[in-house]
Amino acid sequence: MANNIIVFLEQRNDIIKKSSFETLCFAEKLNSKLSGVLSAVLIGNEIGNLEEIKKYSSANILFIKDERLKLYSPSAYAQALVKVVEANAGDIILFANTSLGRDLAPKVSTKIKAGCLTDCVAIDYEGNELIATRPVYAGKALLKTKIKTDKKVFTLRPNTFPLSPVENIKETQIEILKIDNLDFSIKVIDLIKSSDKADVSEAEIVVAGGRGLKSAENFVLIEELAQALKGAVGASRAVIDAGWRPHDEQVGQTGKTVSPKLYIACGISGAIQHTAGMATSKCIVAINKDNDAPIFSIADYGISGDLFEILPALTEEINTIKKQ
Repeated sequence: MANNIIVFLEQRNDIIKKSSFETLCFAEKLNSKLSGVLSAVLIGNEIGNLEEIKKYSSANILFIKDERLKLYSPSAYAQALVKVVEANAGDIILFANTSLGRDLAPKVSTKIKAGCLTDCVAIDYEGNELIATRPVYAGKALLKTKIKTDKKVFTLRPNTFPLSPVENIKETQIEILKIDNLDFSIKVIDLIKSSDKADVSEAEIVVAGGRGLKSAENFVLIEELAQALKGAVGASRAVIDAGWRPHDEQVGQTGKTVSPKLYIACGISGAIQHTAGMATSKCIVAINKDNDAPIFSIADYGISGDLFEILPALTEEINTIKKQ
């Protein structure tokens, strides 16, 4: 198989996202087996944390610099990335499985006639082939599969591939690219950030609440615990449908897929729709008064009891330990 790897590094407000660095770290390890050319593509107007790239990879940096590309344009981004892939003989194209990555990857794969596998939790090099592992059946099973086309596109689930600083890497080479006649038939007019809260899809710790909280006002218990743990707040679909929390906090099949180091499910029964979005978490703690709640079947630790008593006590204890 051909060996050149291209990684798309996603930016938000000119800052490369953590999930993209995770993808780059995986690409560095894969490239050590394939011995091809590793390149990372940035699209935008500025790069705020360029130095971080040097911690994780010796990839060649291809920066498509254009003021018009500061905000995401699906048509222009796809066109620009395709031109880079073609000019650099890209064979394996990697994206983080973010909302932008899931939108952009299939557009690129269609244009370069490549197979595309999304939400991969592992990619192994076996018998001169890449074998990808991805969840199926709402996360109840893992499927190993491969792409038969010469060019291959993958998206990698955030918080699944570790950040691994690389020693003795070469000086990063940055090539500024200008691409003319970009297609801006589709473009983002404005991007408004609702708050400075942590992104649930990239957080290492997620504290999520369900209908067991009984009301939107009681979510302060979730917020306080998340703040004590320096984590993000998540919510079940029932909570979002009730209007208690914003949609960007929803975890599940119709929300965001998360793989944090620690996931605390509070008052969440554990329906398939929800567990599909968090079952790959490294450690799952369930707090529920129903001993038969399905969430306990996938939890590493379970606490059976009244969350209105447990959560304040847990938050207080964590804050006490932090002060010591």
